[in-house]
Amino acid sequence: MSGLLPFPPHTWLDAIQVIFLLLAGHALMDYPLQGEFLSSCKNRHLLILRNDPTRPVQIWPWCMSAHCLLHAAAVWAITGCFILCIIEFVLHWLIDLAKCENKTTFVQDQSLHCICKIAYVVAAMIHGS
Repeated sequence: MSGLLPFPPHTWLDAIQVIFLLLAGHALMDYPLQGEFLSSCKNRHLLILRNDPTRPVQIWPWCMSAHCLLHAAAVWAITGCFILCIIEFVLHWLIDLAKCENKTTFVQDQSLHCICKIAYVVAAMIHGS
């Protein structure tokens, strides 16, 4: 499957465009498409605190995984690279887990996600040349 732009990028302009799309995909998945349900239910501490019988604490890994699958699918759609899709799933899971465990701040969390997207493109350019 090919992505929306050449991947690995052939030029630095292509690379900037892919990074832009990856960051836009991230923003889309993390804000409007995440929603309150996934946002709160991927965090076991919030589930424990709320003590809502309709949202038992055991659902947090499922919600975290669903959220990360959306991000992984966006990376796959943009790059056409299934390996990056898997890498994104794992890294997004770990980065969001760190935030939910209060190991990172919101700014650190978002910065790490952006660094990952840039690293995918840089690694693809280096490997592709």
